Amino acid sequence: MTFDVCDDSNAPTGLGSASLGRGGEALRRFVVLDLTRVRSGPTAVRQLADWGARVIKIEAPEAVDGGGGFGGARHGADFQNLHRGKRSLCINLKKPKGIELVKRLVTTADVLVENFRPDVKDRLGINYDDLKILNPRLVYASISGFGQSGPYAMRPGFDQVAQGMGGLMSVTGLPGQGPVRAGIPVADLSAGLFCAIGILVALLERETSGKGQWVTASLLEAQIAMMDFQAARWLIEKVVPGQAGNDHPTMSPMGVYPTANGHINIASAGDTMWRRLCKVVGLIDQIENPDFIDDVARTRNRAKLREVLTEALSRQPSEVWIAKLNEVGVPCGPIYDVEQVFSDPQVNHVGIAQTVSSAMLGDIQVVGQAVHLSRTPSALRSAAPERGEHSDEILSELGLVQSEIEELKLAGVVQ
Repeated sequence: MTFDVCDDSNAPTGLGSASLGRGGEALRRFVVLDLTRVRSGPTAVRQLADWGARVIKIEAPEAVDGGGGFGGARHGADFQNLHRGKRSLCINLKKPKGIELVKRLVTTADVLVENFRPDVKDRLGINYDDLKILNPRLVYASISGFGQSGPYAMRPGFDQVAQGMGGLMSVTGLPGQGPVRAGIPVADLSAGLFCAIGILVALLERETSGKGQWVTASLLEAQIAMMDFQAARWLIEKVVPGQAGNDHPTMSPMGVYPTANGHINIASAGDTMWRRLCKVVGLIDQIENPDFIDDVARTRNRAKLREVLTEALSRQPSEVWIAKLNEVGVPCGPIYDVEQVFSDPQVNHVGIAQTVSSAMLGDIQVVGQAVHLSRTPSALRSAAPERGEHSDEILSELGLVQSEIEELKLAGVVQ
């Protein structure tokens, strides 16, 4: 069931209405069918769930799936963080009646998200062209490794492969070190975020046209987009950027510097910041040094500048320099491990670690949204569901009586 944008006076009914009423209402009028696995697809759907969309996670029964594969254990940190706020319906898509159930769900859904290999949805008969006949308002979103067509379309997509092909590994790491992957799945996460943006744009456009459309994203395109200014340097200036380690590729001093008790990040771009930095760390005599006179000179003589700064910064511990440099407006900060991140007072103040309650795990903390809305904030309403936890509930909302549900269970169509 769908709802008009301006119709917020009535609580939604139908699929998913039972899960409402605990905040995160901005997208409450939308029903989302989640056929995704692993990371990129679940990342896209998570954005919608946190803002109140009524997400039905369609997954295979345990006898079919076996609980293995990528995505991690259901009660592990990764799965719980990715799949909060959803209800679970187990459908065996290898059974014709399972496909019939999906199509029945589609008739009243607003969004379907999948990250199958491009040919799988065609084989199952649930591609966009198949389903838009049943529901012309459906926004159908697909995430793939390399795109829905082209010479690599049928290759399996994997984050590290996309990092390599998208250029990220060529600019990450110390000069001469050889290719280095980023410490997080940048391609997966960004593909999911770009897909979520596309879904929201399509839903907004639907309010004018009344029609859904096919939204596609890929790990490869997302990774190239995330290269941003490094990609632009090639496209416009034909510069092939290399590894710069912890230094900024085009500005200095901007990078990681040792102190008396550790390391800090300093971002002192431009002549004004340079003068402030020199005054704080006791290098006033270097302000007019021809080797460091401007950004170009400082970047060209980066190695020499690093020696000068390292000697000066070694006289005080990190916390002293962080306080002094921030006081005069020079960006500077500590380098945390993850435990230290969540112990920081500012991190605690913004509240990005949020608590959800799991029937199996009790209260657990997951990573909340990084964007805030003043009137309709996000809300993490529930932990990740158990496999098939809501199957009976969702099928009843679909109009099936209990005897029909039991018959489907006996036939191995649902769990």
